[in-house]
Amino acid sequence: MKAVSLQTSDGFELSAHLFEPENPNGKIVVVNSATGVKQQIYFAFSEYLAQFGYTVITYDYRGIGKSKPEQLKGFQASMRVWGTRDFQAVTDYIQYHFPHYKKYAVGHSVGALILGMNKDSQKFEKFIFVGTQKAFVGHLNVQTKALAYLGFGVLQPVITRIFGYFPAQYFGLGESLPSGSAKDWRTLILNKKSTNKLLEKIPEEYSRTLNQEVLVIRAEDDTWLTDKGVKKLMSETYPAMKPEYRLMRTVESKKRTIGHINFFRSYNRNLWKVIADFIS
Repeated sequence: MKAVSLQTSDGFELSAHLFEPENPNGKIVVVNSATGVKQQIYFAFSEYLAQFGYTVITYDYRGIGKSKPEQLKGFQASMRVWGTRDFQAVTDYIQYHFPHYKKYAVGHSVGALILGMNKDSQKFEKFIFVGTQKAFVGHLNVQTKALAYLGFGVLQPVITRIFGYFPAQYFGLGESLPSGSAKDWRTLILNKKSTNKLLEKIPEEYSRTLNQEVLVIRAEDDTWLTDKGVKKLMSETYPAMKPEYRLMRTVESKKRTIGHINFFRSYNRNLWKVIADFIS
């Protein structure tokens, strides 16, 4: 593993890490993180793939982890910027340094949603979606729906306005978020169009032209995900993709927990074979 620095088109410096195998197989995997999740979460998974010859790159979106500025208050970033500039910097990097490699992308949660914001997503051979959906609150169960309306409809905008950013860690929701990213997250939850609403706000979107095979993984104990939300994402945001659905049961986990994040914990490494097999 080695640290690399990526330069975005607007001059921002992103932190990334490259995992290079001893015997490269001519395939590279990009890992797009979930909202407020630092790239370190994906290191064990990346090392696992590198053992099979895959080159892997992880990175932090601006405002997250090692790509966070000293002062988050007032920092300009959004999920749309993550997709149009940050993810673009990653695809530019791999095309320059690994032009002849076959390319694959793992999109965790929002990491799958931003694929439609980058024209170079067309150059990936296959995708893997983990814990992602059209996150509209109407797709959730009654209890989670109530929490979503309270959290994203009332508390999140008020707290973000007070702090100048959203201190998500205090609510068990990952890293603190720039205010623009928090606003986009609120759109995903409260607007019926969800992901498609974000895509409408960028100059060009490419989600409907992507027609690759995609492995769509959902954990049965992920309370924020529903089968309906997952299927809506594929039919309404990525209608031309060819999905293969995989429901992960908690009995498959050594610690009986997968949830929204724990799929990538090292104790769940036995689950990662489904991804290695899909891109082999």
